[in-house]
Amino acid sequence: MLIVSFKQYRYDGFKRFKIDECPTDETSLCPDRKEAEAKIAKNNVEIDALQSMLYAEKREGVIFLFQAMDAAGKDGTIRAVLSCLSPHGVHEAAFKAPSALALSHDFLWRIVPYVPAKGEISIFNRSHYEDVLIGKVKELYKTQAYAERIDRDRIIKYRYEDIKHFEEYLYRNSIRTVKIFLHLSKDEQARRFLSRIEEPEKNWKFSASDYGERAYWDAYQEAFESAINETSTEHCPWYVVPADNKWYTRYVVSEIILATLKDMDPHFPKVTPSRLATFAQYKEELQRDLPKGGSKGKKKKNKDKDKEKDNDKEKDKEDSDPKN
Repeated sequence: MLIVSFKQYRYDGFKRFKIDECPTDETSLCPDRKEAEAKIAKNNVEIDALQSMLYAEKREGVIFLFQAMDAAGKDGTIRAVLSCLSPHGVHEAAFKAPSALALSHDFLWRIVPYVPAKGEISIFNRSHYEDVLIGKVKELYKTQAYAERIDRDRIIKYRYEDIKHFEEYLYRNSIRTVKIFLHLSKDEQARRFLSRIEEPEKNWKFSASDYGERAYWDAYQEAFESAINETSTEHCPWYVVPADNKWYTRYVVSEIILATLKDMDPHFPKVTPSRLATFAQYKEELQRDLPKGGSKGKKKKNKDKDKEKDNDKEKDKEDSDPKN
């Protein structure tokens, strides 16, 4: 069961998302920054343990998908919350606006190779939603060739439906999709862009194209609102996370990821009795490869050596004592 307090951020098709009514700077779940950072560290330990069981069990996989406006903190959040994961069975993919090659294929073509296997986790830094976000705002879909039978005025509507069907298809094949929108205010984006301009070590992060996208701010807000409302389902929910305070964003995301993995309830696989029965033979053969006494004998030998060293030290101490 997911944590009840996250209902305020969760959209699963049972309520409408209104972007202008969702705060970007609230910190209601954990107002204290130090406490939030301590909880992130604690959550990371649990996330790491659950991932180990997920990978070993190979029963279910999951996609954690991040979407946001520029400078909302996707990269930093992924580093802070998911760097605790083992590289085994974890894949990260970053998707920008679709390229000419991608536009020559069906819009999900570039996504499919990054769908995780059972037991694996995929992290999408942007995703197939770019085709109903920038693809909608910039009308990129109009540059593609279509069969005559396709109604071009309904392309975005078709894509919403295709995305829902695609994610439900994955769910029915044991792959979950958890979608996280980092909700940043326009003012906070301006402050972060300014810090990239003013601080030399951040200069590399700033690009004129990112700044240029601000001119489409309202169109993007409408596109996010529509996409979330059209693709939120019980099995594949959206989480709209306030993003003006990076520390709070990271805390909330860590709780969402931890709750998701707990809900998946992975366990280490149980060894079958027939396989377990073979262990005695392997154990016997391995012990023959070791010095006499096997691993226990080696430990006892080391223990005897340590005891002998302690006795020598005690004897030296007695010899140097002027009272003796």
